[in-house]
Amino acid sequence: MEITYLDAIKQALDEEMTRDRNVFLMGEDIGYYGGAFRATEGLYEKYGQWRVIDTPLSESGFTGAAIGAALMGMRPVVEMQFADFISCAFDQIVSVAAKNFYRWGGKTPIVIRAPFGGNIHGAAYHSQCPEGWFFNVPGLKIVAPSNPYDAKGLLKASIRDDDPVIYFEHKYLYRRIKDTIPEDDYIVPIGKSKVIKEGEDISIITYSAMVHIAIEAAHILEDEGISLEIIDLRTLLPVDKKGIYESVKKTSKVIILYEAPRTGGVGAEVAALISEEVFEYLDAPVVRISAPDTPVPYSPPLEEFYIPKVDDIVKAARRLAAY
Repeated sequence: MEITYLDAIKQALDEEMTRDRNVFLMGEDIGYYGGAFRATEGLYEKYGQWRVIDTPLSESGFTGAAIGAALMGMRPVVEMQFADFISCAFDQIVSVAAKNFYRWGGKTPIVIRAPFGGNIHGAAYHSQCPEGWFFNVPGLKIVAPSNPYDAKGLLKASIRDDDPVIYFEHKYLYRRIKDTIPEDDYIVPIGKSKVIKEGEDISIITYSAMVHIAIEAAHILEDEGISLEIIDLRTLLPVDKKGIYESVKKTSKVIILYEAPRTGGVGAEVAALISEEVFEYLDAPVVRISAPDTPVPYSPPLEEFYIPKVDDIVKAARRLAAY
């Protein structure tokens, strides 16, 4: 049976709450209402108000409370209603959760679910991709699944992990992407990328919703004799250097595709790693395709222009292939 990306998240939460009584949920409107996107629908009725906790409108407050619970042996899963508002809890995440192990060996098994990304006409405060804010913070793990199988497996792995994990789930994928996933218990290991499509000419290194436009572009370019290899990072921190380098050595040309603003994010770091470690295998400059360095626009035509598109990839791949 096929399930959606959103249902995969809900299944992971349900199964982990059944498996481990220390797992509980916190967030705004996640209880009786079932969450802004219905990711926790039905869990309040099944597990009760002490394991599905509706919180005040205070990201800093409930994130701090969850960190305290994690230090006492619980496994909280915190929902940011929109990833944009994770900035309100920045100090708790960066100065407390990420530092506990380094300060005194303390385990902080907290998962922060962060619905992110655009293409939903949410404008500047409900559409951001803030993964770059946390990408240079030692002590955190960051995952960003692109499909239902990985969404479920990575969330289960994150809940079982003893380190703080920020779980970026793309809002645009919630009900648009479906997949058949195993009924048996499984996890997707944190820190391992996946080759979505084998190719010979150009590597596209990407993650989350951008994986799907990369696949569309690959089909178009196949008719022109250009073969793309698509690498889904899945985990952003720690990034799978080995998987990246193997693909670069194979194709010698690279596009890094991401929805966040261009400067200072995942794409910049991956480009730097490639330049430092496998430069001698490159036959062309590394190309980045990203959003521009502006807030996300509300106007639908402007938002369409802002978010990387299939045509952007096709044009960049043609230029690289001819280089």
